[in-house]
Amino acid sequence: MKCLFLAAGYATRLYPLTENFPKPLLEIQGKSILDWLIDDLKRSGIIDQFIAVSNHKFAHHFHDWSTMHHNGAIAIIDDGTTSNENRIGAVRDIALAIETYKLDEELLVVAGDNLLDFSLQTFLDYTRRKKTSCVMRYWEADIARLRKSGVATINANDRIISMTEKPAEPASHWCCPPFYYFVKEDVAKVKEGLAAGCGYDAPGSYIAWLSTVSPVHAMEMPGRRYDIGNLESYDFAQHSYHAPF
Repeated sequence: MKCLFLAAGYATRLYPLTENFPKPLLEIQGKSILDWLIDDLKRSGIIDQFIAVSNHKFAHHFHDWSTMHHNGAIAIIDDGTTSNENRIGAVRDIALAIETYKLDEELLVVAGDNLLDFSLQTFLDYTRRKKTSCVMRYWEADIARLRKSGVATINANDRIISMTEKPAEPASHWCCPPFYYFVKEDVAKVKEGLAAGCGYDAPGSYIAWLSTVSPVHAMEMPGRRYDIGNLESYDFAQHSYHAPF
């Protein structure tokens, strides 16, 4: 299985910290966000390659990090964009990674700016039981936050019935953060989804489309997610994050 980190954003809400430095490489309690995620996933023993897709502005930082901390083992893709205004979007970044590395197997896609206080092994175990593409979900009471997120409705077996990115009127309180597992067959459908007109900016747009043509299940998260979105949330994570290992 391959693991793809989405790390091509510009994190303008974290300026000045991220004006000239990528958010996924910011340190939380002495370790970068990506390194926390990688250290957890390595313990699963089933990821045989890590890939990070970056923008052109920050690609050299990721290359340096991969060389210095991972002996160059983390593959880095430069998506060619230079600003928040000309970014190509997360779904197109996923498609770029699939095309660049000719990915034809299971794929775990993870946002490079989120931390969890539980191990992703829990999620990987869930995907093994379901044998379908899967996402994670948590209950979000705040309607304003739901309107900025991917919101899913599910049945009694955890299967997604529908999903909408940033809905004006959320159909449920189930929020789906960007942690996605795709079976081989659904990795091959990313280009099809884009051609069919699915959104490309938010990664959940592909899930929204995919759930209409393939079974997708959503695991309820057993712990907390730390979304490093602004200076306040970054400071909170610095003081409150507890690693799952």
